[in-house]
Amino acid sequence: MQNIVIQAADLTKSYRNGGEASLVLRGVHLSVARGECVFLVGPSGSGKTTLLSILGCVLSADTGQLDILGVDARQLSAAGQAHFRRERIGFVFQRFHLFNALTAVENVSVPLSLLNWPKARARERALELLQLVGLEERASYRVTRLSMGQRQRVAFARALAANPDLILADEPTASLDSESGLKAMHALKDLCHELQKTVIVVTHDPRIYSLADRILRLHDGRVVGDSRGLRRPVKRQEPGIGRQAAA
Repeated sequence: MQNIVIQAADLTKSYRNGGEASLVLRGVHLSVARGECVFLVGPSGSGKTTLLSILGCVLSADTGQLDILGVDARQLSAAGQAHFRRERIGFVFQRFHLFNALTAVENVSVPLSLLNWPKARARERALELLQLVGLEERASYRVTRLSMGQRQRVAFARALAANPDLILADEPTASLDSESGLKAMHALKDLCHELQKTVIVVTHDPRIYSLADRILRLHDGRVVGDSRGLRRPVKRQEPGIGRQAAA
């Protein structure tokens, strides 16, 4: 079991709208191994983002069992969930959620500041990650001066800042054009394989399906398919992994 990062059984989740409850997850089972890149796909309303939020300890399931990184997530208090998220999970958002008034290196340093890292050490770590994603020369640029693809790479570096074991990405290519989106996802997958991180991606973007190790298909709140990715050959890169990513 040491290579299993996520083990979920019979997860359910409903939302209340007035006096009525709407069941969004209807008994989800899944298991994800260390180092896997797993895509959650399916039509709008199938429960993908709700499931991702539960796996990220942002929401709690109504019923079921959930073990994340050896921790029983359903036993965590709200404060425990927040601490667990900060230390063990990295997040990548559709619209990046970067601070426009800050530079690239300052944005990557933010989660480390929340963990009370000394400023100099946090900056050193942020610069190392920006080098990995090929943006060391733009570390001092405000993110408003960067292209959309470069901003996404800053978001990837920030997600990795605290060295989490699990990366969760919600529609990471939705704000990018086709070429930039594919290159950005190549960069994220290569980084996480290199560093043995587990990645779970919610996406509607079939252009990037070939980068998944596994594809889980959701429909009406259930996992209805579990298949290997389409497996186009992915050229491995050297340590400057992100250098060829979208400009």
